[in-house]
Amino acid sequence: MKKIGMLVAVEMEAVLSRYGSAQRTEERSGFRVYIYAMDGYTLYVVHSGAGELAAAAAAQLLIDRYEVELLVNFGVVGGLTEEMAQTKTVVVEKVVHYDFDTSAYDGTLPGQYAEYPDVYLPATPELVEKALQLAPELKKVICASADKFVDAQAAKEDLHRRFGADICEMEAAAVVLTCNRCGIPCLLIKTVSDGLAGGAEEFGVALGRTSELCLKVADRIIREL
Repeated sequence: MKKIGMLVAVEMEAVLSRYGSAQRTEERSGFRVYIYAMDGYTLYVVHSGAGELAAAAAAQLLIDRYEVELLVNFGVVGGLTEEMAQTKTVVVEKVVHYDFDTSAYDGTLPGQYAEYPDVYLPATPELVEKALQLAPELKKVICASADKFVDAQAAKEDLHRRFGADICEMEAAAVVLTCNRCGIPCLLIKTVSDGLAGGAEEFGVALGRTSELCLKVADRIIREL
């Protein structure tokens, strides 16, 4: 693997802490791209900011401008079950874009894109299994993704009930959908910052620590791919 893209929403401090200053940076399409010459590959890191729209644009930039062969997204998430407690690190098997809904027009299910057989957008299966081999402590999960910060426990429980989702966040649907449409493998490693009963305050307190923990695991997997 020669060119690896990394999409970072709000966890850029963890990247700079682990990798230091980039060999060079570029301003492209409203994003800053940090370019690192690693042992055996080049890492292109885009700080997208939060949300699906920004993540989709950043992912497309990495694919089109930098021709990455793999796109990695790491980050902090909310837990939707008791098992998904703070600092739990997971690998995303599939994503549901839960606020996408064209059902009134085309008869699909809420959350379903017409080109998919159900509501779930699959990450690259081979990379999920490889991540589990390299980091057996990880758990495969379903991620609920949309442009909403989910704070209330009742809302978290509802996402788990409706979609079987284990975690929630704001970029994964854009990353997986863009990569699938472009034929680019993707790997999503996430760490829980706020559990079922936690919310914005817990997220803020845990952001730095959980970001660094998540990137540590993601970095270990990338180096072994």
